[in-house]
Amino acid sequence: MSTSSSSAVEREQKKDFFKKLFVFFVVSLISFMIFFVNHHENNKYIIETLKINGSAKDGYSLFKMNCVGCHGITARGLVGPDLHSITQRLNDKEIIKQVTGGLTPPMPSFEIDPANMSNLLKYLHSLE
Repeated sequence: MSTSSSSAVEREQKKDFFKKLFVFFVVSLISFMIFFVNHHENNKYIIETLKINGSAKDGYSLFKMNCVGCHGITARGLVGPDLHSITQRLNDKEIIKQVTGGLTPPMPSFEIDPANMSNLLKYLHSLE
């Protein structure tokens, strides 16, 4: 192989390397931006929820509609765990993340507005 052709191959390899590096950088940047925006929105939701003084009665109504299938009518657990004293094991932020993210399978994630999430938290606190 001549020097000029090996030099051309080296240039192509460098060019290919920098293309891959650029793509990696762009994908990493986009991933970081998505994470940051999602994290910021999640924190905004949590802050808004924690500012509201919910109703245990409304929280129980919400619980009956969405949660009894797994946690039982008395919240003592079926497929899902017993929720009595849950507020002693998890803080409110962790509970919000659990409910909205379904972090422990088979629990699904729930889209719930801050007022109703505050109601559910108030009900869970009443189970202590």
